[in-house]
Amino acid sequence: MFGIVRPCTHRLSEGLRTEWMAHLCGLCLALRADHGQFARIVTNYDGLIVSVLTEAQTGALPAGRRTAGPCPLRAMRTAPVAMGEGARLAAAVSLVLASAKVRDHVADRDGLLARRPVAAAARRVAAGWDRAGARTGAALGFDTALLVDAVDRQTGIETLAGPGTPLLTVTEPTETATAAAFAHTAVLAGKPRNAAPLAEAGRLFGRLAHLLDAVEDREADAASGAWNPLTVTGTSLTEARRLCDDALHGVRLALREVEFTDGQLVHVLLAHELRRSVDRAFGTSSCSHQGLQVPDGSFGPPPGNPYGPTPGNPYGPTPGNPYGPTPGNPYGPTPGNPYGPTPGGPAAPPPPRPPRDRRGLIAGCLVWAGLACTCQMCCGSYEDPWSRERREAPCQDCGDCCEACDCCGQCGEGCCCCGDSCGCDC
Repeated sequence: MFGIVRPCTHRLSEGLRTEWMAHLCGLCLALRADHGQFARIVTNYDGLIVSVLTEAQTGALPAGRRTAGPCPLRAMRTAPVAMGEGARLAAAVSLVLASAKVRDHVADRDGLLARRPVAAAARRVAAGWDRAGARTGAALGFDTALLVDAVDRQTGIETLAGPGTPLLTVTEPTETATAAAFAHTAVLAGKPRNAAPLAEAGRLFGRLAHLLDAVEDREADAASGAWNPLTVTGTSLTEARRLCDDALHGVRLALREVEFTDGQLVHVLLAHELRRSVDRAFGTSSCSHQGLQVPDGSFGPPPGNPYGPTPGNPYGPTPGNPYGPTPGNPYGPTPGNPYGPTPGGPAAPPPPRPPRDRRGLIAGCLVWAGLACTCQMCCGSYEDPWSRERREAPCQDCGDCCEACDCCGQCGEGCCCCGDSCGCDC
């Protein structure tokens, strides 16, 4: 599960969370339907944005959903999943993206891929994914040769790059590939006027994907001697951050020119979550459950003196006389039945809950693996793999100032977060 847009599910409203999971599961099942079980391993977070963009332009239609059966990655629950041309285009793009990633790892001789037999097998798998993506793309009128050509040109550009080479020269092939994928969603949705702004949004999204991958791998690449665009071109992190911030702003401006039927999920993913991806890569993200981020970027205690005096005198006398006589006769007989329920007291305990249908050891372990692999045990709530009881994950609050006003769900286009005039910077 690779990709730069990885939202915590608890930051999404219930409706948006359902939609996001529908597209994620729809991409996975589209890969299985067209290319077999093994192809499902290329499911990625960025590829599903293609499916989201397609549906955002047409609107959610009953024909675009179906109920999928139980899956270990959904804690053996059924769920509505996206289907149709958007999910299939996302599958084609994901196959080519995964192929590019495998080729990149082979070129860098990462881990086991440094061994020739393993590298040769990986190249064959990548070539198969290219052909599979081309078949699905052709059925949808999308020429994946644009993506494959970008992958091939990337290798040549990296070979020629050196100190002083503009960083955007290195990111150009990725930008071209994602621009083509984003623009084709307008063709599938029957809204050709959206193609130009979506191509611009896709171009900048591709730039961000390339830059953030370089930033996150910078230290590891330096330790292993692998190729990294920042190191090779001599680009500082400050300059890389400036390019990322410019790309973020450009994505927001481009999306404003797109005619969406329902663009809430697109806005959340490409405005809010994309910003968090940049913050996460550069180590500037702040979550309320991790402490308060102070202006110098560190995390410290809340403002003010947490050890200051408590208002009032905590050691002063308690109002009234705590040692005075208890009204009435404390030793007299208790009125009524001393063993009956006390008037005004707590109600009788509720009857015990009926036993739940517990899973067996092996089935529970499979569900646990699915929950762990999809991070459902980290954020939000989930069903216990064995007892089926609802559990709360440790990460419950990663909000920021914009989410406090629930802008994407309530305010619509008039919200501060949809413009540039407020201090939310989103």
